[in-house]
Amino acid sequence: MLNAYYRGVLLHTLLSLLTAGLLLLAMPRFDQRWLAPIALTPLLIALARTRHAAQRFFYGWAAGIFYWAMLCTWIQFVLAVHGGLGEAGGWACFVLFALYKGLHLGVFSALAGPLMNRAYAIPAVAALWTGLERTHGTFGFAWLDLGNLGIDMSLPLRLAPFIGVYGLSFVFAMIAAALACVFLRQSRLKLLPLCALPLLWLLPRIPENIPATQSALVVQPNIDPSIDWNSLLQDETERRLVFLSNALPAPLIIWPELPAPLYYYDDPTFRRLATGIAERHGWFLFGTVAYTGEHQPMNTALLLGPDGSVAGRYDKIDLVPFGEFVPPFFSFVNRITREAGDFVPGHDIRILNTTQARLGVFICYESAFPDLVRQFSRSGANVLVNLSNDAYFGRSEAHQQHLLVARMRAVENRRYLIRSTNDGISAVIDPAGRVTRRLPPYEQAAAPIRFGLVTATTFYARHGDWFAWSCLVFSLALCGWPVVAKRFRSASAPAVRP
Repeated sequence: MLNAYYRGVLLHTLLSLLTAGLLLLAMPRFDQRWLAPIALTPLLIALARTRHAAQRFFYGWAAGIFYWAMLCTWIQFVLAVHGGLGEAGGWACFVLFALYKGLHLGVFSALAGPLMNRAYAIPAVAALWTGLERTHGTFGFAWLDLGNLGIDMSLPLRLAPFIGVYGLSFVFAMIAAALACVFLRQSRLKLLPLCALPLLWLLPRIPENIPATQSALVVQPNIDPSIDWNSLLQDETERRLVFLSNALPAPLIIWPELPAPLYYYDDPTFRRLATGIAERHGWFLFGTVAYTGEHQPMNTALLLGPDGSVAGRYDKIDLVPFGEFVPPFFSFVNRITREAGDFVPGHDIRILNTTQARLGVFICYESAFPDLVRQFSRSGANVLVNLSNDAYFGRSEAHQQHLLVARMRAVENRRYLIRSTNDGISAVIDPAGRVTRRLPPYEQAAAPIRFGLVTATTFYARHGDWFAWSCLVFSLALCGWPVVAKRFRSASAPAVRP
C-alpha cells in the first residue's frame, strides 16, 4: 500500500493531468468552451498543497507535455509527411516539441504554488498565467491562448479591443484561482478581487451589424501539397485557377498561399497569367515567393493593380519553425518547402491599397501573433486579410483552431477579416468575431464575399500588449518579493551580542 506521501504525489499528478484534459476539451475538436474558466482549477489545487518547487514544476510540466502533445497532433503529421522525416523521425521531433512546450506550464506551476497561499492569490496567479502566456510567441511557438475560448462569450469579449486576448485569459485564470481557493477552504476575503468582474458591464459592447459594402471573390483551389510537380500538371493547375478566378465578376480577386510552384518573379508564363487576371478584374491579391537583394526567398503577398503592375507587396515577418526555416538546433530536419535555402523574414508592416480598401495582409501562422496583426490596423488598414495554406495540417482539427485564432484578431482590431486558404477554412469574419461566410473545407471553390471597412482603431491596436507585459513584471515581482523582504529583514536586524 502506498504511504501518504506517494498518495499525495499521485493525487496531485492526476489533478494536473485533469487540467490538461479540461483544456483539451475546451479547444476545437471538442469545443466545450464553457470549461475555460474552470480548467486551471485542479492544477491550482495541487500546487497550493505542494511545498517543493521541483514537485510543482513536475506537475505542471507533465500536464503541459500531455496538453501540447494532444492539442497539436497535426505537427507530427506535418514533420513526417511534409518535412521528409518519416514516421519515426516525425515522432521523435514531435516528442521534443511537446517536452519543450510543456516547460511554460512547468514554470507557471513552480511559481504559482506559493502565490496560491497568499492574500492576493487570485490577481497574482491570473497575472502570472497571462504574463507567461505572452511569452509563447517570444520563445517559440504561439498557438491558442486560453482567452481565445471566450470568442462567443459576449461579456469577457468586451476586453479584447482594449487589452487583447490576454484580458480574457486573465479573467478565466482569476475565476479558476477563485474556485481553487473555495475548494481549499481558504479565507473568503481572498475572493474580493472577483468584485471587479461586474465592471465588465461598463465596457462598450462589441459592435455588431457593421455594413458589408464591399465585394471580392475568394478562390479556394484545394491543391494537394504532396504533389510532385511537372510542367503538364502546372499548366493544368494554372488553367483551373484562371477558370475559378473568372467564375464571377468581382473588383478584387483573392488567392490563398499556395503549395504550388507559381512564382511571379521567376516564371514569365505565370506572370502573364497573373497580369491578365488583374487587367480583367481590377485588383488581384495572391501569395508567391519573392526575393531579397541577395536572392534569398521570402514568403510574400503581392497585389497587382488594374494595369497589371505590382501595386503593393508584403513580406512575411513571423516565419513558421520547421515549415519556412529550421531552428539551428534542429538543422537535421528537412524543410517542408523545397526552396534552395531557408526563407528569410520581412521586416516592415505594409498596407496594400486598392481604390476600395486598405488591406492589412498577413500570411498563415502570423494570425497567431496579436501584436503583429494589430500593427496593420494601427498603420491604416481598414480590412484584414489572412492568406493561408492549411493543407499541410491534413484533415485535422488544426483548421478549426486556426479559424478560432483569426476570429479573435478580428475582435481585437474591430475589423472585418477575410481568410483565403488553399483547402479551408476560407471565411469572412465580422468585427464581432462572427463568421458571416464560410466555404466548405477540402473542396475546390470560388465564392463571392461581402465585407465592410472600418477606419477607427481600437485601444489595443494603438497600444498593444502593455497589459500582458505588465502582468508578467507584476507577477514576477510578487514571486520574488518574499525572498527580497527576508534578506532585507536579516540585513536590518540588530546583531545579538553574546
